[in-house]
Amino acid sequence: MNAARVAALAAALIAVLCAGIWLGGHPAHLPQPLRDAFVDESVTISGEAAEVIDANYWRAVPRDELNDAALNGMVAKLRKRYHDRFSHYFNPDDLKRFNESITGSFSGVGLTVSEVKRGLRVARVLPGTPAQRAGIGVGDVIVSVNGKSIAGEDSDIATAKIKGKAGTTVKIGVLRPSTGRTRGVRLTREEIEVPITISRVREVNGRKLGYVELATFTEGSHDLLRQAVEKARRRGAEGIVLDLRGNGGGLLKEAVLTASIFLPEDEVVVSTESRTQGRAVYKSTGGNLPPFPVVVLINRDTASAAEILTSALADDAGAKVVGTRSFGKGVFQQVIDLSNGGALDLTIGEYFTADGTSLAGKGIKPDVRALDDPKTKPDEALRRAFAVLAGELAHGQGEPAPAGG
Repeated sequence: MNAARVAALAAALIAVLCAGIWLGGHPAHLPQPLRDAFVDESVTISGEAAEVIDANYWRAVPRDELNDAALNGMVAKLRKRYHDRFSHYFNPDDLKRFNESITGSFSGVGLTVSEVKRGLRVARVLPGTPAQRAGIGVGDVIVSVNGKSIAGEDSDIATAKIKGKAGTTVKIGVLRPSTGRTRGVRLTREEIEVPITISRVREVNGRKLGYVELATFTEGSHDLLRQAVEKARRRGAEGIVLDLRGNGGGLLKEAVLTASIFLPEDEVVVSTESRTQGRAVYKSTGGNLPPFPVVVLINRDTASAAEILTSALADDAGAKVVGTRSFGKGVFQQVIDLSNGGALDLTIGEYFTADGTSLAGKGIKPDVRALDDPKTKPDEALRRAFAVLAGELAHGQGEPAPAGG
């Protein structure tokens, strides 16, 4: 083969390759038989619509905006069709902010929140933080960030917008439900240290009772919880009030390991069912502490892994539950990366308590209802939990349980 023919063949191959690349990105221009054989029609329609908009719309629209809109539309359909509040799409910028918000040091304004229709309800205000100094209270609802509404936005994305580099500012719109008024608050972000556990001992009706608060289920939380419980026990606590109010959950593995602190080995903690992953049963791992009375304190912001732990202690250890009905998540998600640098955070399954109950949309109903009034200094719900624990201890020794309140 002479040089001229080689050059001509190479040029032809390059032309075919370029045409293939172009047609791959413009499937609407393929002949119908080839489209039927090689192209997913749903992808074709999306690409075709984007081309039509790009070519004909009266304003130039960046292609990535069209792609984001299509992905958001798909997820919005899932959320509406299946009443799924937890699936969402992270565009590349959202994903970057989200990843930054859950890794390294936490920099923000000092709030924990839960998602509601109008935005983010404040579940907890950390002491000594910008949020506390600004007078933001539990039950307030953040409805906007930097002038833009966050109604209906996923809590991870909305929270990532509030967090940011220490020293920078963020303006949030804060609705106080009791008055119906919304005020704008400008806060300067700070490095925030969130204690995973808090442990102390107090005397109630002549008995030493322990108090342990668990804030989240991040990596290693079970070790910190065990240390906190053991510390209270060493100081003479006869029983423990485990405070999970405002705990929005975290890692499933940590829920199982925290339950294992209190339960004998091989007790069912939680089971999961997924169309893609099948059914799995998670049991306590052993090495538990000696049995002792536990009362679990919850509220409507107790969710996910915190609900798993609560139900396991109630079902397997007979723990009393005090507070208000929990959040009722009942499903779990998986973050799946996309080729555009974003990700889909999709609900992929449902979890069930030790007795096989789904908490989705229902939550855990407490044995004893107790609600803290944020306008008063005493913590009424905690008082009630201590009274229930003292009653359990007294009743266990054959004494009458106090009415306590």
